[in-house]
Amino acid sequence: MDSDVFDDPRLTAAGLFFEAHAGLSAKLAPTLEKSGLSSLDFDALTRLSRSPGRQLRMTDLAAQLSLSTSGVTRAVDRLQRGGLVRRASSPHDRRSTYAVLTPEGAERLQGVLGEHLTEIERWFTGLFTPEQLADLVTSLRTLRDAVHPNATKNTAPPPAGTE
Repeated sequence: MDSDVFDDPRLTAAGLFFEAHAGLSAKLAPTLEKSGLSSLDFDALTRLSRSPGRQLRMTDLAAQLSLSTSGVTRAVDRLQRGGLVRRASSPHDRRSTYAVLTPEGAERLQGVLGEHLTEIERWFTGLFTPEQLADLVTSLRTLRDAVHPNATKNTAPPPAGTE
């Protein structure tokens, strides 16, 4: 077998990306755990907080979190039990249900965000020059859009009275 195949730069690039992701996740997890949030909880709350009306259709939230329908249902159930999210029905489409960030959810997210951003700066964004970071963000968007095209989807009208 040709040993040069193991030195393929594609393996190096993918390996470094996966190592960096795993290492960064491990560095950021303790701050989230201290606040009682898993990384999935934090991601869901963050996506809701940054969406119009602080809400997303459950199907869009599932797509953004790379979860199945049952997976997003379990995640929202857990967040709802904690008072961080509520469900709202769509008057436009009876089949659609929205996950809506509650004031308590926004408060919990805001409570952890300062320390989380400090850790992101320490272990990720602060390691790059502004130009490097801008290039990295552009590259990551290109990658994300190719492998996860529904990651920014939010096309359904919001439920009445929740805008």
